[in-house]
Amino acid sequence: MSNFLINYGIGISGASHSLGSKVQSNEELCLGLENTTPDWIISKTGIKRRYHVAENETASSLALGACKELIEKYSVNLNEVGLIIVASFSQDYLFPPLSAKIHKDLGLPKSCQIIDLNTNCTGLVTALTTASERMIMDKSIKTSIVIGVEVLSKFTNPKDADTAVFFSDGASATLLTRVEEGAGYVCSSYLTDSSTYESVRMRGGGSSFPVGTEIAKDSLFIEQNGLATWKQAVTNLPVVVHQLLTKAGMTVSDIDFIIFHQANLFLINYVMQKMKIPLDRTFTNVDEIGNTGSASLGIALSEAFDSGKIKRGQKVVLAGVGAGFNFGACLFKF
Repeated sequence: MSNFLINYGIGISGASHSLGSKVQSNEELCLGLENTTPDWIISKTGIKRRYHVAENETASSLALGACKELIEKYSVNLNEVGLIIVASFSQDYLFPPLSAKIHKDLGLPKSCQIIDLNTNCTGLVTALTTASERMIMDKSIKTSIVIGVEVLSKFTNPKDADTAVFFSDGASATLLTRVEEGAGYVCSSYLTDSSTYESVRMRGGGSSFPVGTEIAKDSLFIEQNGLATWKQAVTNLPVVVHQLLTKAGMTVSDIDFIIFHQANLFLINYVMQKMKIPLDRTFTNVDEIGNTGSASLGIALSEAFDSGKIKRGQKVVLAGVGAGFNFGACLFKF
């Protein structure tokens, strides 16, 4: 058992992000939506604009841009990167994994493990947990890069108000390194409520709805039941956070900061109020960026770092909700 004893923690040492280069305003979006106005979008979601990729941009190019900024900003030694994890449900190809392309384009060593995972918008929480626990169990991994990336504009029907008002394109890259003992990753908690499994889905391209067949024609866009999604989130996000804090031996008052998946501004505010956490202990950017799926938590974390919202010594929770429905929360001491 002594082989598993460590005298260091695994911490988030930095974050960077990139966005699609085309900005879509609510006014532009509403040109293709019937019975929808910019004011209605803001009143229901808080979202003012979203970012879409240009023709020459892809999930891999956004992810690579975020990684290169991360590497330059934090002077990352590429020879010490032992793990790349990509969280996405809109990667370049069904396979090979996008993490392999990032590995290739960054010129990482052959000893670096690659993982792609899909827990929808909970992806970054799942990826950070996986990377942290791998680094604790495997002392040879000194540095990990965790990526969240989505190009959701490619899978959104611009005439469907239930989805088009939300989804945006972007990538985040988060750096995990060894930190002093007692700091860094503490624990995580997960919850699954699959009772409304079909409420958010994209069927086209899956083995039940293969591309090129008649059955796939009406299934090539994201479908979303907004009411079911809202009910799941406001019910189970507080539960998974409280489970996390119980596991860590803490209460809500012990949290210095919390960042949620950026799905809907009013949803985040509602959950904060429900949990009796002051709004100045969170960071939101969904109003300016939109919902970037698996990338959203990392983008918010990157902007919170840059704006000085997160400081050394703070206890920070990251929490997400993804289709299925699955919920995750992780705790880091910075």
